[in-house]
Amino acid sequence: MNSLVSRGSLFDDFFKDFAPGFYVRPLHGDGLPAPSQIKIDVKEDDAAYTVHAEVPGVPKEDINVSIDGNVVSLRAEVRQHDEKKEGEKVLRSERYFGSVARSFQLPVDVDAAQAKARYDNGVLTLTLPKLQGARAQRLAIE
Repeated sequence: MNSLVSRGSLFDDFFKDFAPGFYVRPLHGDGLPAPSQIKIDVKEDDAAYTVHAEVPGVPKEDINVSIDGNVVSLRAEVRQHDEKKEGEKVLRSERYFGSVARSFQLPVDVDAAQAKARYDNGVLTLTLPKLQGARAQRLAIE
């Protein structure tokens, strides 16, 4: 069950096009990203995979990476909130809380003990060494 409400649904797009004044966009921030919005790039060399995942605005303490064989799972707790300043009158306040997750499968098992993760400027970089002895092998066709 997904507890997040997508703001980009077909229904919302219909009303936005049909009656632009009817659709109200948030005054602050964007909605929570959908799992498909965690954009990733995966590169491979002979020894390892390098994964770059965009997780902007999330503290590194709220990001969880798990590796199970050749399956890599990313999970992030998303929290957006407004700050009220002295003398301000709040007309509308929106807060977003929830989590997003994405898993993907690599062709070869990963050596989880040697894997490394680094988070810088909203981009999570994973260095995932290939497990020795788990290399793909091409079979000759008889």
